[in-house]
Amino acid sequence: MIETRGLTKRYGPTLAVDDLSFTIQPGRVTGFVGPNGAGKSTTMRMILGLDRPTSGHALIDGRPYGDLDHPLRTVGALLDAKWVHPNRSARSHLRWLARSNRLPAGRVDEVLDQVGLTAVADRRAGTFSLGMSQRLGIAGALLGDPGILLFDEPVNGLDPEGIVWIRQLMRHLAGEGRSVLVSSHLLPEMALTATELVVIGRGRLITQSSTADFVDKAATSSVRVRSPQLLELAEVLMRQGIEVHAAPDGDQTLVVTGTDTAQVGELAAHAGVVLHELALHRGSLEEAFMHITGHDVEYAAGNQNALATTGR
Repeated sequence: MIETRGLTKRYGPTLAVDDLSFTIQPGRVTGFVGPNGAGKSTTMRMILGLDRPTSGHALIDGRPYGDLDHPLRTVGALLDAKWVHPNRSARSHLRWLARSNRLPAGRVDEVLDQVGLTAVADRRAGTFSLGMSQRLGIAGALLGDPGILLFDEPVNGLDPEGIVWIRQLMRHLAGEGRSVLVSSHLLPEMALTATELVVIGRGRLITQSSTADFVDKAATSSVRVRSPQLLELAEVLMRQGIEVHAAPDGDQTLVVTGTDTAQVGELAAHAGVVLHELALHRGSLEEAFMHITGHDVEYAAGNQNALATTGR
């Protein structure tokens, strides 16, 4: 389990992390999301003892990282895929990590196989693509078979097959009862991977909840309904105070908000209106994220319409 309480970090006048408290439970993948500059990487560095908090604390299974005897056996992390001596081979890099934590040498070949790098294990890490470097970093995180894992942007540089692989790997690790904290800007991928979210902005906690609850509360859902009696259906719904719009992508189709499929279907049936389609469109994690964090974006573009009209 990972626990932060009142975690705060200042760099001179800049408050990077502001009284941040959350708990990462075992058995689930928790997405760590927020706008650029929100403090995600700084928080992860403080959890791993790489940065000292100005105040507050971060604990791993109830202990600071610095108090762990063989840390790789408790927590594994990928923060920077290129943090490898370029002239070392993948195998020698992992052997060095294994020796530093008194791990069996045989474990190196196991994790190389697990991440798909066996064929290039003796190549210099400096020749690796970003995707291969990500896999090597993940191998290092898995080396001690830890119960807690932190990944910062783990799918950077991976092809679609690699993205599916890391998604399945994280789910598998959580299914084994491990705590998995993953930071990513790819929100559609987070929606497929994380069952829980910790959302921060400008170093502060915005919310911690299940992914489904976050989307339901912050994004707008709608009902798509298609009927050959569109005008009659629209009148029936509007008489009940339900908001109705013509769908931009199809004839005989309405987009209905402020209700659910059950009410639309019941009203149509009562009025004798034939329906050819009745489907719920749920809001996306991306929509929910933009709605919740819009005021916490540090770097925002100017007025796009103004740029378009001026030709700039």
